[in-house]
Amino acid sequence: MIRVVQCLLVCSALAGLGCNPVAKSKTDNTASNEPATVVASTGTTLERQLLAASPADQAGMLSRRLVYIDTLLQQYVDKQAIPGAVCLIARKGKIVYHKAFGYRDVASQTLMDEDDIFRIMSMSKAITSVAVMMLYEEGRFLLDDPVSDFIPEFKNPKVLKQLILNKRDTSFVAVPAKKEVTIRHLLTHTAGIPYLHPLQLKARIPQFHSTQPLTLSQTMPKLAQLPLLHEPGEKFTYGLSTDLLGYLVEKVSGMSLADFFSRRIFKPLGMDDTFFYVPQEKQNRLVTLYEEGKDGKVIPHTQPAAYADYATKGAQTYYSGGAGLCSTVADYAKFMQMLLNGGRYNGAQILSRKTIEIMVKNQIGELTTRNGTKFGLGFELSDARQAALMPGSEEVYRWGGMYFTDYWIDPKEELIALFFTQVWPSRHLFLSKRFQVLTYQAIVD
Repeated sequence: MIRVVQCLLVCSALAGLGCNPVAKSKTDNTASNEPATVVASTGTTLERQLLAASPADQAGMLSRRLVYIDTLLQQYVDKQAIPGAVCLIARKGKIVYHKAFGYRDVASQTLMDEDDIFRIMSMSKAITSVAVMMLYEEGRFLLDDPVSDFIPEFKNPKVLKQLILNKRDTSFVAVPAKKEVTIRHLLTHTAGIPYLHPLQLKARIPQFHSTQPLTLSQTMPKLAQLPLLHEPGEKFTYGLSTDLLGYLVEKVSGMSLADFFSRRIFKPLGMDDTFFYVPQEKQNRLVTLYEEGKDGKVIPHTQPAAYADYATKGAQTYYSGGAGLCSTVADYAKFMQMLLNGGRYNGAQILSRKTIEIMVKNQIGELTTRNGTKFGLGFELSDARQAALMPGSEEVYRWGGMYFTDYWIDPKEELIALFFTQVWPSRHLFLSKRFQVLTYQAIVD
């Protein structure tokens, strides 16, 4: 069943999407080293607010062609390949598409709503990367500074030469690295820090999130004791680098990562439904996590239980900057529109346009990601080859989350798009690519 968002906005209701034109001059500066939020003038072409468009033609897109998305996603709900989904497309600051399909919870037949909350997993990385660049803009560090300047345990890293696995123990042989790990290495995933490595598991370092009473100050120094998989800067290795960046934010700012996000990013942008741990009063909006059964139909995810439970249960003290956040499509759209606007939204200047320009330029040289693409500071980048294979632009930057959430930002087309569901693992990850095709085919200007 399709539930279409009731999102026609008037000025008095703009706050519902974080679009209140009257912004506070500063955030709650309870920490002595927390600078005031810079308030930008509104009403300029540089700061587009997310407003509903009716019809989509006002943003250069055809509503009747966007209906193709309805057909596609309803087919996947009907054959139980996904439990449901929420999608949003905005162009030139106008929301041209925001719909919910299927079920938040299949067993109870609870329909999906447009404001339901999803575990966004690795989509957390972009927010952590922005937090790092905010501190960079304050002159706290340079991107090529060694991480050990702020986290001394990372001084004199080692590189793995041999991993020794046996039933009783896991050990290794390592040699001194030729260089220090820098902040840029962490932002580009070229530090040599992986996910799910046997040595990390032996050290009980959380991989994505945790229900245990742990903090980054306990786990990240343990990560420093483990060898890198390769010399810093020599390969793209996707892993816990962004969790380490989250700890860097804590060390430099003097705040927990949760507090930094809330005060410096979420509150200024009006992201009222984005958290590491979903408050009790909003847990009824959290989408059930599913996995694909043997017959290809979704079933509730059961093992490991913490993969689903972390958002509402446990100690709720571990702030994974790499994979720990929960959010809604509308909330994350505000964050994306801020980037598209050149760093400002809702009257708040989060980043400089010039800083975002650095973030979306190739930072890994001749290296490539696991997808054969280039990478900036927190984002996968498109290029001429990618733009030739799929509709889009060479300027597109994007990433996604493990539980089948995806987003991209297209500066050339002034477009943002999000596709959220909750299935892991799934053989239907290409569905978000089909959503991309159906997004661009509706552009007619």
